[in-house]
Amino acid sequence: MEPCDGCIQGTIHEGQPQGREEIVHDLNTYVVGNRSDPRAIVVMYSDIFGLLLPNNKLIADAYAKSGEYLVYLPDFFEGDPVPLKVADVMIPVDAAKQSTFAKYTGLLASMPTFLMWMGRHKHASTDQVCVEFLQKLRRDTPRGRKIGMVGFCWGGRYAVRAGLASNAVEVGGEKVPLVDAVVALHPSNMAVPADIEALAVPTSFGWGVEDSVVSFDQKAKVEETHARAAAAGGEVPVTEHKTYKPGRHGFGVRGNPDDPAERACLEGTEKQVLDWFQRWL
Repeated sequence: MEPCDGCIQGTIHEGQPQGREEIVHDLNTYVVGNRSDPRAIVVMYSDIFGLLLPNNKLIADAYAKSGEYLVYLPDFFEGDPVPLKVADVMIPVDAAKQSTFAKYTGLLASMPTFLMWMGRHKHASTDQVCVEFLQKLRRDTPRGRKIGMVGFCWGGRYAVRAGLASNAVEVGGEKVPLVDAVVALHPSNMAVPADIEALAVPTSFGWGVEDSVVSFDQKAKVEETHARAAAAGGEVPVTEHKTYKPGRHGFGVRGNPDDPAERACLEGTEKQVLDWFQRWL
């Protein structure tokens, strides 16, 4: 499917992606950045539109721009992302230009495709694909070189889960976390407390006040879970919570750059990721 103009416009970055796709640890992966001596590796888990959506590659380019990071954007959907035509209905770049009739007729038409996709990407198998990639990456990465992970929407949940103590892997006779720091932006389908109560690495969350998919109430639930754990004497890693307004769903990927408030969300999430990784990687 050819990229749509609206999808390309739905980002603060302009131009063509600078990296290239290649096989990394058995997955087709968009690779960009410092290949010879990176400060750290950054793994992206995209929204449901994957490598088809140009925005995701352009965001990877932005993370790599400093020259400090080697950025991997794996096709965790293994060649089966949600079609871009569904993106234009579910998360239009400019919602003001979408009539109510077009929105709901489009949703009705897209729902069978989306539900069938969901059936092919159930949690257990989705989690396994992600964990196996990160296990191979961790074992292949030189000791001392850190790995960060950022997830958007669908990918936000699995970025968080990558930081769980239960997903630690044995390397050189010791257990180490799959990744060293996490950023989760508008993480959908996250199970609280199961997905966050045993976090073992510093984690930064980004929440949208007007997110129609990820309830803003999730922020308080995550904070309450960690507060209870700390009060009980448990080890809780450093966490932060950033709030974005309007923060409609997809604000970190498909915000409208012509709208000053949405552009601020796009720029803010990019800064959030880079600041967090500058601190912890």
